[in-house]
Amino acid sequence: MVKNLTVGSPVKQILFFTIPLFFGNLFQQSYNIADTIITGRTIGLDALAAVGSTASIHFLILGFINGFGLGAAVITSQRFGAGDLAGVKKSFTSTIIISIGLGITLTIMSVLCARPLLELLHTPQDIIDNAYSYIIVIFLGIPTAVFFNLFANVLRAVGDSRTPLIFLAIASILNIVLDLFFILVLKTGLWGVALVTVIAQFTAGFLCFLFIVKKMPILKISKSDWSIDSKEIIKHLKLALPVGFQMSIIAIGTITVSYSINQLGTTAVGAFTAASRIDLLAFMILYSFGGAMTTYCAQNYGAHKYDRIRKGIAYISIIACTYSIVIAFVFSLSGYYFPGLILGYESAETLSMARMYLVINSMPYFLLAMVFILRQSLLGMGDSTTPTIAGIMELVMRIFAAVVLGNLFGFRGICFANPLAWAGALIPIIIAFYLRLKKLP
Repeated sequence: MVKNLTVGSPVKQILFFTIPLFFGNLFQQSYNIADTIITGRTIGLDALAAVGSTASIHFLILGFINGFGLGAAVITSQRFGAGDLAGVKKSFTSTIIISIGLGITLTIMSVLCARPLLELLHTPQDIIDNAYSYIIVIFLGIPTAVFFNLFANVLRAVGDSRTPLIFLAIASILNIVLDLFFILVLKTGLWGVALVTVIAQFTAGFLCFLFIVKKMPILKISKSDWSIDSKEIIKHLKLALPVGFQMSIIAIGTITVSYSINQLGTTAVGAFTAASRIDLLAFMILYSFGGAMTTYCAQNYGAHKYDRIRKGIAYISIIACTYSIVIAFVFSLSGYYFPGLILGYESAETLSMARMYLVINSMPYFLLAMVFILRQSLLGMGDSTTPTIAGIMELVMRIFAAVVLGNLFGFRGICFANPLAWAGALIPIIIAFYLRLKKLP
């Protein structure tokens, strides 16, 4: 159901939009979390490490897809907020055309580069074959990820964050059931786990497509809408490409971190994999706040309701920072328990390393909260340059932590990669945000 975020209480509108978005992101991440838990408990630590060693490469490609889709949908959202329904359809059509080219190009590039990237990262020889068998199937399924993100983002652009949640929940359950079937019954190993992820993504994307065709007349495209408008495509690319590249820039920093972790051996890779999955789950609510602010700010920016933008950002910043403090306190007390759910409790060394990662990363969550909220608000107002600059800052700080601090302090030094990256990214974001607010009437 479409939802106009330009009327009503700002905080209520944002929170009600965020809740389905959070659970949707949670279900989307559950593909990886389910793969991690089931792989670690049924196949073993080496298989878990193999999946973990592909995480940064996975993020490099799929992060670009997610960022690209989010950036392209900003124009759709702005036009919806302005009441330009013909413009909404034209934007949707342009995004479909661009996504077709994106899916083909990324699939070819990713498949060709998969093995060289694993070797470049010095993936341990005892897990590199398993890692390749996993990531190559994921990359062959890139078109399913592209089109799910296309349809989910266009639904969210017109205020519907609930429908993608429902379909992601169905796909998540399907993922878990098929994971167990492929591993325990068919004995496929890691390539079967990856194939299940692709099947689940295709299911969610296909259901979104059917819903748009059957239930969303505002997005129903006629033959006349299919004319290729180069100006429209360029306009969308100007927003979509920088956001996609920003996510990939962040991923390059993550790859550098993975390279340093791989140098420390399988135990460190296993600890990092388990802890980073839990870390991702914990800050997913902050990421969801950011996603909600993109749509909220885009719609209100299109409707020229700038005071609502200011109020919404202020309210959500307080809520997000409060959550950050609470979750940091929880991790400081229960840092061993959560990694044990994935790894088991037999390896004290692995659990200790995982807890260290969680504690160091969770303490500055309030920085991450402001990065997500302010960066995505700027994107909603049409600023795709600042997120790119912020991504470059994150890259520099992650490389510093991985190379310099990693050499000096080992695993502990690498754990500071994310906190330093968040602090670095926040500097250009705050400056750009202040200047943007001064320009608004």
